[in-house]
Amino acid sequence: MALQCGIVGLPNVGKSTLFNCLSNAKAQSANFPFCTIEPNVGIITVPDERLIKLGELCKPIRGVIPTTVEIVDIAGLVKGASKGEGLGNKFLANIRETDAIIHVLRCFDDENVVHVDGSVNPIRDKEIIDTELQMKDLETVEARIVKTEKQAKAGGDKHAKAILEVLLRYKEALSQGKNARSVVLNNVDEEEIAKDLFLLTNKPVLYVCNVDENSAVKGNIYVNQVIEAVKDEMAQVLIVAAKIESEISELETYEERQLFLEEIGLQESGVNRLIKSAYKLLNLRTFLTAGSDEVRAWTFKAGSKAPQCAGVIHSDFERGFIRAEVIKYDDYINLGGETACRAAGKLGIEGKEYIVQDGDIMHFLFNV
Repeated sequence: MALQCGIVGLPNVGKSTLFNCLSNAKAQSANFPFCTIEPNVGIITVPDERLIKLGELCKPIRGVIPTTVEIVDIAGLVKGASKGEGLGNKFLANIRETDAIIHVLRCFDDENVVHVDGSVNPIRDKEIIDTELQMKDLETVEARIVKTEKQAKAGGDKHAKAILEVLLRYKEALSQGKNARSVVLNNVDEEEIAKDLFLLTNKPVLYVCNVDENSAVKGNIYVNQVIEAVKDEMAQVLIVAAKIESEISELETYEERQLFLEEIGLQESGVNRLIKSAYKLLNLRTFLTAGSDEVRAWTFKAGSKAPQCAGVIHSDFERGFIRAEVIKYDDYINLGGETACRAAGKLGIEGKEYIVQDGDIMHFLFNV
């Protein structure tokens, strides 16, 4: 499931440093704009504590296999990108291909790290990128309106009229400096219309406040400003100290990393929290398979039914789906495995309409 989160932000806010912490693919990191020209793609392992416990219980021969998500580091954007300034056109093309946005904001003071606009102001930085994306979306919407108006008038096309109504609502919002995601869609048909428009500001967004070491636990005045600014966006805000994360990534053992985190007052690294948040931002969930051969996490879209999840493992599983055997993770752990769950009546038999839940331990029966 090749769904991607794109890391965006102005130059020198810590995007590439953060990406380097997330991925083994090393993006160039330097103290000048546009050091990342091509988008770097990292295949990131999603941390899941449930896999550790299942591995200890099942002792699988082939080991434990986590699931992954793709993170793309996209070149820094500057004011005027929607008109082609800087690497604007390339930036906008790259971000259009992603499914969600991780927007990194500089929330730290450091005279040794040049800010492209001369001073630290995360709200201004956010608004620069918002404005550029909104202008590009407005350009897209206005072009579609011209085309759709002709279709709606010429043939009395009902679908064209429905598209036009959605487009006009988007135009109104974008013209007021609002993101496309602020427009309320009334039904599934409108949601499908919106999806086909591929608007940049319609993508779900996670704001990452890149702070200094002293602000890693509780944040700072800049973080508070960001939280206040995005309170009506239904967006998540995450505090990460990219410089600290870079130091943590250099440590060799899990024990060393945990000790480092404890010393600065964190229970979990910012990278782990970011990966988990990105996974949820993409509306992804995990079902599990567990046995003596392997313990494995599988990615599915929230709301998927059992046959669709079976197809994640193999297309034959979906095509010939008969039923699914489902054990809840807590039951599996508390009772000590599949055999005990069967004996206790904790193994459910589910059909084609079963909506798979995060953490379900699944076994699919099929016939092709």
